[in-house]
Amino acid sequence: MSKAIPNTILVLRIFTLAACVASGVCLILDNFTVDGDKTRFQDIIAFRYVLSAAAIGAAYNLIQLPCNIYYACTKKRLIRNQCMPHFDFYADKVVSLVLASGVGAGFGVGFEFKKFLKLLLPLLALLGGLDNLDEELTKNNDFFDKAIIATGILLVGAVCMAVVSVLTSITRTSNSGFFG
Repeated sequence: MSKAIPNTILVLRIFTLAACVASGVCLILDNFTVDGDKTRFQDIIAFRYVLSAAAIGAAYNLIQLPCNIYYACTKKRLIRNQCMPHFDFYADKVVSLVLASGVGAGFGVGFEFKKFLKLLLPLLALLGGLDNLDEELTKNNDFFDKAIIATGILLVGAVCMAVVSVLTSITRTSNSGFFG
């Protein structure tokens, strides 16, 4: 096996870690206040899930990073039994699916709530329940745009993690596997 695959895995893990951290930071900083009411990302359960998925992806890649640095430098596993390649194979797939589900939840709720509030807020203004419609619309749009951007950043991490998952399946074994 060439040295390109372990180096590519290392670089993609670093990109995934950076994307997960950046997505989490964007979500944590996403809030606004209108008429004394503060709206935060925590108020929407799907955005909490996006943050959880980003945290899981960041923690997993942070734990994997020393092993991958060692593997890229020496072409030897830090843990030298057959357990580590199998763990990488399955754990990478699980984490990539967690990140992908976080992306789906973030995009789904972000776009749908943004569209729903664009229709609902003018109706509330007509009924007299809303005094400053333009400010409310602008702040809600900005709030959901930031959450969608954070989810887009997480999408980059999910794609990188999916590629890592494919590459770790290539490096998993040179033998025939569990049944061979």
